Amino acid sequence: MAPKFGTSGLRGLVAELTPDLVAAYTEAFLAVCPVGTGLHVGRDLRPSSPRIAGDVIAAAVRSGVGVHDCGALPTPALALAAMSAGAASVMVTGSHIPADRNGLKFYLPTGEISKREEAAIAAAFEARLRPPPAAPGSLVPSPLAASAYVGRYVGAFGPSALAGLRLGIYQHSSVARDAMTEVCAALGATTVALARSDTFVPVDTEAVDRDTRSRLAAWCASERLDAILSTDGDADRPMLADASGRVIPGDVLGVVTARALGATAVCTPVSSNSMVALVPEFSSVRLTRIGSPFVIAAMEDVLAADPTARVAGFEANGGFLLGFRARAAAGDLAPLMTRDAFLPMLAPLAAARAAGRTLAELVEALPPRFTAADRLAGIDPADALALLDRLADRDVRAAFLAPAGREAALDRTDGLRMRLSNGDIVHLRPSGNAPEFRVYAESDGPQAAADLLAAVLDRVRAALANDSSILAGDA
Repeated sequence: MAPKFGTSGLRGLVAELTPDLVAAYTEAFLAVCPVGTGLHVGRDLRPSSPRIAGDVIAAAVRSGVGVHDCGALPTPALALAAMSAGAASVMVTGSHIPADRNGLKFYLPTGEISKREEAAIAAAFEARLRPPPAAPGSLVPSPLAASAYVGRYVGAFGPSALAGLRLGIYQHSSVARDAMTEVCAALGATTVALARSDTFVPVDTEAVDRDTRSRLAAWCASERLDAILSTDGDADRPMLADASGRVIPGDVLGVVTARALGATAVCTPVSSNSMVALVPEFSSVRLTRIGSPFVIAAMEDVLAADPTARVAGFEANGGFLLGFRARAAAGDLAPLMTRDAFLPMLAPLAAARAAGRTLAELVEALPPRFTAADRLAGIDPADALALLDRLADRDVRAAFLAPAGREAALDRTDGLRMRLSNGDIVHLRPSGNAPEFRVYAESDGPQAAADLLAAVLDRVRAALANDSSILAGDA
């Protein structure tokens, strides 16, 4: 499958992200999008990223653009550095997907590109548009571009925000592994490095596998940890586990973080935990399609109606977007409307410590709605879409859902989100970035959500294998 835009950025197999293709996409971006003062380029730690970043840089310099090579750094750190300089940026990353894939994330001087701009870049790529001829641009190494990102959180939370906490940093191949350690230590915590890897590890914070969950629990017990912090490969998705090693879902982190910062308006995809609508502090909740461009568009609509709105956004994967100037314990946090992994880990930890609670106790005080999510890998997108087409028939859905319950409502904002008569939720959608089929489940207890997820995964697996009994209503 040729590289294409998904829920966030361009993704494809490394073998298909050839120097010519990467150059053509870079030139298309430069031809149809403003770059302001120039272009910042960053990358994650997967083996193919240095070469692809070099291809982006070479194409931009040939096009007459001044380039800052920021090296390996978190995606939100690159976005912050570029936006602060009034520059565009390109992040080379495949995020959480395996190392045989990679991709490009494009940013304007004002932030992430929209779906409209994605379409313009794709059209320019097909037409092989290039920016006007120009003298070669400059190339400046910028190895300290991440320092402002670290300073953002040290300045906002202060040197005692995490004092007394013993925090594990699950480093694996996260590009943020050193920055996480630096920030937590500067906020007063004792840090313990865990499982640093020279081989790329595809950590999906939205579907943490059983082996990883077991390791988290074992580390918490053996190292006497208060929490474990980690991220996906490019650090725009958090993974935070409490003192028992239990992973706190990203949409729960989003609710806690938005409350801690005083947000009153929230924008989040339809796949997020429905507890967001039960939080009294949130006077406005807007549900979107899945993907940060849709969340950002909704946040911009809120701000267009009221520029003083205290609006925040988050996704089920935990990526948090701040749309207003918020106050933390020691200073202000300027808006950063791109997915961030640090804020939705630091804010809950700081809030729990300030309240004299454990992280688990802070989460337990939220409305009791629980989610579970997983994916089936290696699913041809055409097969996934064909299954959703069949499930568009109400009788077919009824047969599919029969072991779980009866459908009470259907939401087709993104995939099929089915609310059952007992209040449980089943949500099915193909991934926008990889050949995967995503399944989400929600119930009023963690075990009930896990059981519902397991049952629905089995039925999706069987349906994709053409087991006719699963879709008995399909005559």
